[in-house]
This record gives sequence, C-alpha cells and structure tokens, in this order.
Amino acid sequence: MRMVIFGLTVTSSWGNGHATLWRGLIRALAPLGWRISFFEHDTPYYAGARDLDHLDGGNVVLYGGWDDVAQAAAVAVREADAVIVTSYCPDAVQASHLACESCPGLKVFYDLDTAVTLARIEQGDQPPYFGPEGLRDFDLVLSYTGGPALDALKTMLGARLVVPLYGHVDPGHHRPSQPRAEFAGDLSYLGTYADDRQTGVEKLLVAPAVRMPDRRFVIGGAQYPQDFPWSDNIFFVRHLPPADHPAFFCSSRLTLNVTREAMARKGWCPSGRLFEAAACGAAIISDDWPGLESFFEPGKEILLAHSTEDVVAALGLSDGEIEALRRRARERVLDEHTSARRAAELDRILNEAARAPASEQMKEAV
Repeated sequence: MRMVIFGLTVTSSWGNGHATLWRGLIRALAPLGWRISFFEHDTPYYAGARDLDHLDGGNVVLYGGWDDVAQAAAVAVREADAVIVTSYCPDAVQASHLACESCPGLKVFYDLDTAVTLARIEQGDQPPYFGPEGLRDFDLVLSYTGGPALDALKTMLGARLVVPLYGHVDPGHHRPSQPRAEFAGDLSYLGTYADDRQTGVEKLLVAPAVRMPDRRFVIGGAQYPQDFPWSDNIFFVRHLPPADHPAFFCSSRLTLNVTREAMARKGWCPSGRLFEAAACGAAIISDDWPGLESFFEPGKEILLAHSTEDVVAALGLSDGEIEALRRRARERVLDEHTSARRAAELDRILNEAARAPASEQMKEAV
C-alpha cells in the first residue's frame, strides 16, 4: 500500500512538534505494509537545523517550490492508496486540490494543530492550510485533538468523517538514559518558547525558582527572547535534537509540561512531549486541562499543578514517591501511547474508511 504525505517537516525537529511524531509513525507503519513518501518544502528555517538524514520506513522528497515538484507529486498521488495533507504544510492548498482531483484512494487531512485551527477560525482568521471549501472534500479528517473539537471540525469546516489520532512516542528512541551534568536540576522544562505558554511557564517554573533559590531549574528549547525573566538558578540549554531528549528528561527529579493556551482550552490534546518524557521514565508535573485523565491518572501517574504552591509541594516529595510516579507513567505510555500503537490505529482507521460507503461517511457529518 502506498501513502503520500504532504507535511510541514520530517527532517527537522527545530521549533515544531510534527517531525518527531512523523518519524515514529512512519517507522511503525512500514512493517504494516505501507510504502511512504513524505513531501517537504525545503525551507531555510528547517534546512539550517536539520537533524535527520534518513527516514526509516519511507523516503523524503525535498523541493524548493510547488512548481518544482508538481509533476512528481501528481505521479505519486495517482499511485497512492492514501494521501495525507497536514496542517501548516506550506503547500497544503495545492496538495489538497491535487489529492482530491487525482488520488484513486483515500483523501485525508491530518490536523496536528486542531486547537489552534479552531481558535483562529473563532477569531475570524482563515488558516492558510486549507481553502474556502474547508475540509469538506476530504474522505477523512484526522485530529490531534479529541473531545468537542471533533464535532467542531464538522460544523465549522464541513469535515465528513472525523477521527482522533493522538500523539505518541517511539520507545526505541525515547527510553531511560544516563543523567548528564549539564542537564541536572530539580525541575526541568523542555519546549519551544511560545507566548501562549509563557504565563504557565512563569507560574510553574519561574516563580518556584524565585521562591527556592537553593534549587536548580533547567529550561531547554529554542526561540527564547532576551527579556525572558531568568534568575540565577534557572539554566538554559539551547534547542536539543531528539537524541538528547532522554538524557534531558532523566537528569532532573521532576519535569514540567505546560500546554499551549488553545490546546488547554479545548482539552483532549496531549503533547507528544508528554509521552516522550513518560517513556524516558521522567516524573512529570503538568498543568491541567479537560481530558488529561484519559491519558494519565492524576496523582498516580502524573502530578497536576494549578499554582506555584503545587510545584513547590511536588519538589518536596520523597525519592520513593518520585520513583513510583516515574514507573507508573512509563508503564502507561508503553501500554497505550507508543508509535506502534498509533500506527496500528491509523492502519485500522484507513482500512475502515476505505471500506465505508459514501452514504455512511455522510451520516458521520450529521
């Protein structure tokens, strides 16, 4: 079976959460019989921070502009059993039109940024990765966000059949690792800077650091501004390639998860970073959002923080309590949230959608 993906990037994890997810998913789909081509616009932004030169389970087609690749894309689409176009793909509109006009198999849109998509539409802003027709021409829409967002994609964008496909982790790449001195801390946070996460980061990391000057706090990521409210006990590690993530997570007693505002408001949207940390055996403290308990059990597998005081209290837990959190979270993610598990789900979803008559798909839209 042949799959063609038009996505944001798979070759660079710099400043995005798409690449690592696709790498794990593609690697896990290959043994299920899928031959995959990933079309990626070769942008300078990602070319300068490329951390993959070989895609396990598939091949990458890098191109400079749509006109340069249109003919090759058309050939690939005509031979595909499934074409997937993703949110934030620079050429999503052109790729979508090509897929819907020429693909003999399933035409799929995968919104890896559903909460952001819906928030923009609610604000009257048209996202650039689909045209005025919305999503009505696709046979299937996959959503990174579950819960009420699934119905919103139908009512607001005309999607006919919507199914959640959540984040995941490849435990072959994210697993317990030896701590490293440069990442050592009492509380760590790994994430690209985002304005809509800053309030949470300040409340759940910066403020605890001010209150606990004898503790060490570590932030890893990219795009942090010079006016970030650093203190003497907050240490910064510039963007880390995925290969360094396990050591980062395993070098602190607790690691923090802060969810982007739109994702937290919609709920049912666990970040891939949350699963990666758990797979590495990290003890996680997270902000709260609707649906979180569907993925981890609060108090047993993950700690929740609503305030600075919650973080300060968590840092006072015993080593035994911290170790129990690590073990239970890792067991949960290996059981339910691996890339292999998601690949099997996607394979099943695609096969069921391919067998479903158009009349059934239309019922899903009602």
